Amino acid sequence: MKTDEFNIVLSGVGGQGTLLVAEVLGTAAIKEGLNVRVSEIHGMAQRGGAVVSTVRIGEKVQAPTVLEGQADVLVGFEPIETVRSLRFASEKTAVLMSDERIFPSELAAKKMTYPDMKDIVEKIHRFTGKIIIVETEKLAREAGSTLTQNIVLLGALAATEKVPIKNESLIEAIQELVPAKHVGMNVKAFKLGYEYVKKMKVQA
Repeated sequence: MKTDEFNIVLSGVGGQGTLLVAEVLGTAAIKEGLNVRVSEIHGMAQRGGAVVSTVRIGEKVQAPTVLEGQADVLVGFEPIETVRSLRFASEKTAVLMSDERIFPSELAAKKMTYPDMKDIVEKIHRFTGKIIIVETEKLAREAGSTLTQNIVLLGALAATEKVPIKNESLIEAIQELVPAKHVGMNVKAFKLGYEYVKKMKVQA
């Protein structure tokens, strides 16, 4: 599917597999002959550290980074990290967010409590009304492992039909990039995330 420019921002913490999802999107785009740029903006991929990756697809795309307010989709692997990346969002942005909360070390150090999910959603709504919250842990368990939550979100993203990449290409990329013994559960996770969003009456 040809497009001039489509910008995806992936926001989470190390150990959640944000970089794998970026790699799958990039690989799938290449399979379809699309111009694509993938970048890790900041943070380190060690477990617990903030990670923000960008995937830009389209004929006019040259640089890998997404400017503030220019994301077409913001995929949040963790609610607080989603809020931290709202600078990339605008009223045009669709937000897909995992409901899995990972308590940041700085909150614990300051003896602060994790924000209420209602407050997090309210903050997101200040930028955009297009938000889908995905029960990633529940669906990943159904797929066979909680480690597949990232691929559940990828399937949910595919279900919005916003990303200019075919499902077949995404699944092929998963099969290439995931260790062979884990391919089955990851493909199942993709399909469960996809079906989860498709069953919703209101989509982003």
